Amino acid sequence: MTASSGENCVDSKSSLARLAPLEAVLFDIDGTICDSDPIHYAAFREMLQEIGFNGGVPITEDYYIQNIAGKHNDDVARLLFPDDFERGLKFTDEKEAMFRRLVGDKLKPVSGLDRVRKWVEDRGLKRAAVTNAPRENAELMISSLGLSDFFQAVILGSECEHAKPHPEPYLKGLDAIKASKDHTFVFEDSVSGIKAGVAAGMPVVGLTTGNPEHVLLEAKPTFLIKNYDDPKLWAALEELDKKSGTGSATSGA
Repeated sequence: MTASSGENCVDSKSSLARLAPLEAVLFDIDGTICDSDPIHYAAFREMLQEIGFNGGVPITEDYYIQNIAGKHNDDVARLLFPDDFERGLKFTDEKEAMFRRLVGDKLKPVSGLDRVRKWVEDRGLKRAAVTNAPRENAELMISSLGLSDFFQAVILGSECEHAKPHPEPYLKGLDAIKASKDHTFVFEDSVSGIKAGVAAGMPVVGLTTGNPEHVLLEAKPTFLIKNYDDPKLWAALEELDKKSGTGSATSGA
């Protein structure tokens, strides 16, 4: 942990307790429930090099993180093709098709996902997936991870007037499962996603699965974790359970 991230996480143990009694948990998909960012990066890197973007020099992972990761494809299209938005949209559609071809058996859940899933289910909490990914991608990832029956709603940025980092997708997620922002928290891995959750008025637990801590901290997450096995998360859930009068958080292990 960097010093700054340590400071950010000082109160992580009690930071979720104010939500008691907890009603719901909202999850992003890419990089939050599955390690998909390396696949997205590989697809963008190959396809952009093929069309001579950046003079044919492959984009770096840092460029991908700073400019592409977590953003809606409309925004990516405008960034990559500022003078030809329609071409940009066609490119991002083709890139998503390439992503789905590459996924195959490469898609792995973020470490500890089964544990947190059990914790959520054991407490009868409401849950929704909220993503900027296209529907085909979202459904593929959810299905591949065996989560089709877990999520009670799937909210897409493309089906909202505004995608993340606007709060609308998360507000629609709350509405879809009839949950209060005062009793719900969010799991996210990107700057745009964390900003969206914070703007929607909820605590956001950030995962450093694909983005550096110092980048995520700019979006003001409640605290950061490496994955769902992180002791900081379970200390916070334990405190939340105590405040709610429910079972031990460690029972999800």
